[in-house]
Parts: sequence; C-alpha cells; structure tokens
Amino acid sequence: MNESSPYRVRIIVDPSFGDRLISLPTDEPVWIVQSPINSPVAQRLWAERRTSTHLAGITTFQPGSIDTPEDNFLSILDTVNLHHGESSAQPPYSGIEVIGCEASLRVRAALDDFSFHLVALQPGGFTASTPEVL
Repeated sequence: MNESSPYRVRIIVDPSFGDRLISLPTDEPVWIVQSPINSPVAQRLWAERRTSTHLAGITTFQPGSIDTPEDNFLSILDTVNLHHGESSAQPPYSGIEVIGCEASLRVRAALDDFSFHLVALQPGGFTASTPEVL
C-alpha cells in the first residue's frame, strides 16, 4: 500500500472467518473479531508476515458484551476511525469492506456519522466509502 494513496480497511465480524484470512491482501489493514477460530489464524499470520507500514496488517479486537455481528461492528468502528482516520493517517482511509454483518439501519446511521456511504451489498457484508470516492 502506498501511504499517500486513499485506502480501505476490512472489518471482519464473522467469528468463523478463520483460514479465509490467509487469502486477503497483506498490504491492507484488516480488523478481525477474536474468536476460537479467528485468533489462532491471526497469531500464525503475525508470526509469518511482517508489514512494512503501520497502516497494513491484521489487528484483532474483542467482541462486545452483546456478541452479535452488528454490535461488534458498531463497537469497533470508532477505534478503526481513530487508527485510520484523519488524525492518524494522511490521507485517511476512504473505504470499508465489512464481512459478517448486514447493513442494518443502525449500521447505516453509524456509517453516516463517519461520512461513509453504502456502496454495495454482498452476501454477508457490504462496502462503504467516503463521498470523494463514490
């Protein structure tokens, strides 16, 4: 990833994503919910791969107290924005791909709060981007 180019962040709230993590690009940031299936794969990939920038690689996060995909997405969105938004990256991230969560009304409202707009729905997820990218 070129640090001067807009980029996307993948947020995975599917607790059974597991080995599919291996096939994702190594030069893009991925945030994945911790689970008995996801955590061992993430740990193995941390040991096998070294990232060249703080804006790439795999970050795990704990599920919320209400462990639903929607609640896990909503609980991590602010943290992702803190790490990849205007205060931490230039340019900031401009896209999100979410795996394991539907674009409910609550999710869409949260995306709007961060100036992201739904771009596409896919089975078990969606993509969103900032207006400049649309």
